[in-house]
Amino acid sequence: MSSQQSYSANELLRRYKSKTLSPLEYIQNLFHRIELINPKINAFVALNKEKALYQAKQAERIYGKNDNARPLEGVPIAIKDLTNTKGLRTTYGCLVYKDHIPKRDATIVKRLKEAGAIIIGKTNTPEFGHTGTTTNLLFGPSRNPWDLAKATGGSSGGSAAAVAAGLVPLAEGSDGGGSIRIPSSFCGVYGFKPSFGRIPMDNHLDGIFGNHEPFVHYGVIGRHIDDMALMFDVVQGDAMTDPFSLPKMQESVARLINLKTRDFRIGWTSDFGIYTLDEEVNHLFFDTLSKLERLGITVEHVNIDMKKTLPEYIAYFESLWTCGLAASTGEFADKHRDRLPETLLSMIERGKQLSAVEFKSLETYRAYLYHMMESHFQTYDIILSPTLAVPPFDYDQEGPFHINGKKIKRDSDWVMTQLYNLTGEPAISIPIGFTKKTKLPVGIQAAARRLDDVRLLQFAKLMEDDFQIPTLAPQNHD
Repeated sequence: MSSQQSYSANELLRRYKSKTLSPLEYIQNLFHRIELINPKINAFVALNKEKALYQAKQAERIYGKNDNARPLEGVPIAIKDLTNTKGLRTTYGCLVYKDHIPKRDATIVKRLKEAGAIIIGKTNTPEFGHTGTTTNLLFGPSRNPWDLAKATGGSSGGSAAAVAAGLVPLAEGSDGGGSIRIPSSFCGVYGFKPSFGRIPMDNHLDGIFGNHEPFVHYGVIGRHIDDMALMFDVVQGDAMTDPFSLPKMQESVARLINLKTRDFRIGWTSDFGIYTLDEEVNHLFFDTLSKLERLGITVEHVNIDMKKTLPEYIAYFESLWTCGLAASTGEFADKHRDRLPETLLSMIERGKQLSAVEFKSLETYRAYLYHMMESHFQTYDIILSPTLAVPPFDYDQEGPFHINGKKIKRDSDWVMTQLYNLTGEPAISIPIGFTKKTKLPVGIQAAARRLDDVRLLQFAKLMEDDFQIPTLAPQNHD
């Protein structure tokens, strides 16, 4: 399988249709590769091998008979272990659920299956996705395919690692504060959080970790924007199970993003006025802005007025997040304290301290952030920032101890992604290169006005085509 791990989803579909690649042989080879690589990176925590091979045989028959293949016929996709999969173990990263088999698929999984995708397995995540790193008491830490000593980020760290290692071309993730974009930046792949409501979120039907607050999104992780648009086309659209879900966009996103244009007006902020950046992240960020200017794209600084210091802003977001977490998992946590990590328990306890009045008052600041950002998007098509303030740190750390010698709050001060969960605007982490000293991936975060997902993906496609940043971790090549 010396080259097959680099195939994009679109390349797979072309080869299947031309009969130059057997879906069954490809999926068999894929599981062989997972057997070799996964013990090193701990991306997958459950495999769907028997059903996947059966589906591959079905796909082979469809292509062999020239029947109408579905949009993702035979394409392997990984699902995060927070997302319900009927008949396939889903643990939410939690010891209590180590043998849990959901009775229904989440809508996103159902739609992928109906489109012909082959669900390869479930990917690692912290308990209920509660941190920006990927480890748990049940399966342990995932490791970064670019450097096994480094973290994947989280909470969709298993999904990002699986994509970066060439184990799948596409993976599903979820994002309540950066959980798609954080690991995508660390693992050097693309991580797309659409506008809130574009993809229905309905895990609450199984009584755990549903859309308890309107800032949790499903999204897509991949190595190529064309692939991600193909998957997004399949999974977006409203569903009765999610009252926040939006009507389906009728035009093909995969087609629209290939209407090439450089007609973008770009605003940028390196720090949102409150963050401290690692020197190498800072260098790569400004180098990227210079490259965009050389392409003839207008790039201007924009003043983002957060109206809070970094400690105040992080405290605000944590209050909003922990309150929802306490509401959805607090009673459960009280029953199973001995099998939950202290990080999760402390977050739940903080959430319980917030009164209903205090919680509602938080929405005032959230409304300010939304209107402030939407006003900037009246001027700019895209606003750029670093995805994270730091490159990947060691896999056994909660976060960095310092940035440029300045002591920071390890579990939050390096994460620059929460804003777009609060506003519901679409955002994507785009690989922009590697640190000079350690050769580790760094991402840039691009965001657009709410519901302008197509414009955002058009810009990401431009950057992929013009920058040509590698997204497949080299030490895992056969």
